Amino acid sequence: MISTDNTGKNTLEVIAAARRFNQWMYQTIRPFLHGNVLEIGSGIGNISSFFLADNISITLSDTDEFYLQTLKDKFHSFPNLKEILLIDLQHPSFESAYPALKKQYDAVFLLNVLEHVEHDNDSIKNCYYLLKPGGTLLILTPAYTFLYSSLDKALGHYRRYTTSSLNSLLQNNMFITRQCFYFNVLGIVAWFYGKILGLKTIPSKEMSLYNKIVPFAELIDKLIFRKAGLSAIIVGEKK
Repeated sequence: MISTDNTGKNTLEVIAAARRFNQWMYQTIRPFLHGNVLEIGSGIGNISSFFLADNISITLSDTDEFYLQTLKDKFHSFPNLKEILLIDLQHPSFESAYPALKKQYDAVFLLNVLEHVEHDNDSIKNCYYLLKPGGTLLILTPAYTFLYSSLDKALGHYRRYTTSSLNSLLQNNMFITRQCFYFNVLGIVAWFYGKILGLKTIPSKEMSLYNKIVPFAELIDKLIFRKAGLSAIIVGEKK
């Protein structure tokens, strides 16, 4: 997950204030996630809070001690919170480090996490290890290489994806692709604006404005059948 440098932490806090946007993201991914759910890279819990409020059994995780403590402070009172764990998908001996987590989860999801991982293939392989047979892996990542910007670099993004590249990544690791689509096409305009200006943070004022027009952004996504977007989403099934 994003380390607690100023850019990463500030970005999460700016996005946290955009509750309507976060709810839209949650409602987009929620239909695919059932049973015993694990979130990889929970950060400060921007999306975790919606799962907990819906009384879904969920385990939260991160690699950053600051974020782990933040999650404990915010959510310790929820009875449906199973655990808060330190899980590092980049651990060189992942199976030896996490023997108790083998085939433990019905669903694993990563939201804006995979782009931070240098060796993404190994991370997908480790997600396979965590899932029960027939389990679901859901990934949301930034989309399109041409949108890579100074903000991506400041956030520690190694790459941006397409639905095609995500599909190849999952199929190479024995997942069956169930759905693959884009999210938030209107956000491309906002991100491109930031790229032209060389922004290295997401301005809170602009994010607040975008939060207000989320219903319009949702409508556009429906009208174009989610064929383009600022983010790419894939839903895979473990064979």
